[in-house]
Amino acid sequence: DALPDSDEEVDLDKPCPIQIVLAHEDDHNFELDERALEKILLQEHIKDLNIVVVSVAGAFRKGKSFLLDFMLRYMYNRTSPCWIGGNTEPLTGFTWRGGCERETTGIQIWSEVFVIDKPNGTKVAVLLMDTQGAFDSQSTIKDCATVFALSTMTSSVQVYNLSQNIQEDDLQHLQLFTEYGRLAMEEIYQKPFQTLMFLIRDWSYPYEHSYGLEGGKKFLEKRLQVKQNQHEELQNVRKHIHSCFSNLGCFLLPHPGLKVATNPNFDGRLNDIDEDFKKELRNLIPLLLAPENLVEKEISGSKVTCRDLVEYFKAYIKIYQGEELPHPKSMLQATAEANNLAAVAGAKDMYSKSMEQV
Repeated sequence: DALPDSDEEVDLDKPCPIQIVLAHEDDHNFELDERALEKILLQEHIKDLNIVVVSVAGAFRKGKSFLLDFMLRYMYNRTSPCWIGGNTEPLTGFTWRGGCERETTGIQIWSEVFVIDKPNGTKVAVLLMDTQGAFDSQSTIKDCATVFALSTMTSSVQVYNLSQNIQEDDLQHLQLFTEYGRLAMEEIYQKPFQTLMFLIRDWSYPYEHSYGLEGGKKFLEKRLQVKQNQHEELQNVRKHIHSCFSNLGCFLLPHPGLKVATNPNFDGRLNDIDEDFKKELRNLIPLLLAPENLVEKEISGSKVTCRDLVEYFKAYIKIYQGEELPHPKSMLQATAEANNLAAVAGAKDMYSKSMEQV
């Protein structure tokens, strides 16, 4: 059940999703495919660019890959006003799968890193990430919390993909996997994570809160409101979420239509998707990925390059490979360690470059 051998696995000429973190069901251990990660992020043309990491996280079979497919379609056609594609084009990219074959808890990234010019003239590297797991049994809760924590720690935008509503247990799961951040934060006095976007799929109450960002904002304010008459635990969950993220947003997405839900052969053609859904999708994707909206990854207040991110991944996974869920202080330790490793790697590289010129 190990990760496939990276050398055969990562063909940079044929972009595809690559599993970089895998939770093993049998022993609940975690594996990071360092070679695959390095092959993707240490390419000469990107390794020193600041990185933007957009992660979509959520349970299996809730339409994550469908969304990731449209994100890819945008990244590959972003200069075209009709990036969303023709009515009869099937979706390609993150192999979009319906049905219910066995899923793995873990993190996948798209093997092609996109280099984008921001409006201010700087170049950034954009990495798309797919984080999945299900908080559906005692045995997988730890695995899920770990995988979701890892992707929240390494992404600049975490899209929390939920079905139909924000349930109380969705908030509790969120509290669980951001817990490390908050406890570490008591030492740093700042919000450890950047942007969290709740994405509510199949929203059925547009007469209460309209589709899109504005309706989502009002809905989220209502759901995350701390009220005096709430049970203390409910108040704490809400305070915790506010204290963990610099930006909170919410987007309400309509149902894509029955053809999508019921047809096992659905391949992503726009013809089969409801108009309302397409309209909102045209707003949502650029909101996350248009050059002027890209959020660069920061850890402890400093921007992170592709090369740095590799070191952070290695440092963070180390903590999780132990038996117990880490004591939050050790998360801080890991961040400090990665900072040093990244600095050393940068210095070494600079040294060898200057030696070549001697």
